Amino acid sequence: MVSDAELEAFLDEALPAEEMARIERLLRERPELVQKLAELQARRDSGVHSLGEIWRRHRISCPSRETWGSFLLGAVDPDMAAAMHLHLEVVGCRYCQANLADLQSQQTEAAPAAEDRRRRYFDSTTGYLPRGK
Repeated sequence: MVSDAELEAFLDEALPAEEMARIERLLRERPELVQKLAELQARRDSGVHSLGEIWRRHRISCPSRETWGSFLLGAVDPDMAAAMHLHLEVVGCRYCQANLADLQSQQTEAAPAAEDRRRRYFDSTTGYLPRGK
């Protein structure tokens, strides 16, 4: 059976991919589960929320994108880095995993672009440098 908490996490897309797929299969097979999901969604839309739902929906425990950038640069203190590892690996926050993956891809793409820019600057200024005697 699927719990209300699991359905809430399903609505927030906060479950591992395998679990999301399992619940999607069950939703196709079980009309009563679809009804339960619709009731949960209606309750959320009516403004009746638990503290846990508010916490998850607004991602209160998620570090900001700027903090993830600092994490990639090694510029967060060790306690914060440990908490961020826990958030990624134990909690498995898909939102933060996607944010971190995006920042890492930007960082990887930025290196060749920076090298190309340096080369173009060098090539454009070589004629202006004094020649050695």
